[in-house]
Amino acid sequence: MIKENLKKVKSTIPEGVRLIAVSKTKPVEDLQEAYDAGQRVFGENKALEMRDKHAVLPKDIEWHFIGHLQTNKVKYIAPFVSQIHSIDSMEVLKVVEKEAAKNNRVIDCLLQFHIATEETKFGLDMQEAEEILACVGTLPHVRIVGVMGMATNTDNMAQVRAEFHTLKGIYNTLKDKYFADKPEFKEVSMGMSGDYPIAIEEGSTEVRVGSAIFGERNYAKVND
Repeated sequence: MIKENLKKVKSTIPEGVRLIAVSKTKPVEDLQEAYDAGQRVFGENKALEMRDKHAVLPKDIEWHFIGHLQTNKVKYIAPFVSQIHSIDSMEVLKVVEKEAAKNNRVIDCLLQFHIATEETKFGLDMQEAEEILACVGTLPHVRIVGVMGMATNTDNMAQVRAEFHTLKGIYNTLKDKYFADKPEFKEVSMGMSGDYPIAIEEGSTEVRVGSAIFGERNYAKVND
């Protein structure tokens, strides 16, 4: 089913939008099946789980960390992670800088913004983001390449669309003010299995799709 699901999802995603297969809680066999069907970009939200999967799966996989990143877990993914979607504080970014330097790498990062009505979701506001951007020049081993946000978990698609529209507006503001001459600042990571078509319409460049590819998750298997 994974191969068929992947083909179906890919058929709905236009050129220029990257599909991140969200494989959290899924066994390596499922990831291998998606890999064999041509998928190369995978998203995980637990550092130790991602480290363990990276160790046994093909080395040309591009790993994206999409969950809330604890500072004491950065060291486990810094040697190989391609992109961290969830920079939600200066504290986290400084630890990413430190661990990237240890590994002689520059790690691409997205600033996560709080666009939902749910207080439980993580993310920056514009003032916090600008405080980070004022200091980012002193962090040579991280590269800010865009923004990320999670919409409210609701059936109200008008609200979801408005929240995605807000995030694209934030991206545009930051691009104009801080990154006008930085072509690498080009990513808007938004949209999941239930709402990614709307996210694409609102300007998403990276969609994080899990259950539509792998089926429902087994949270009992999560360990971090």
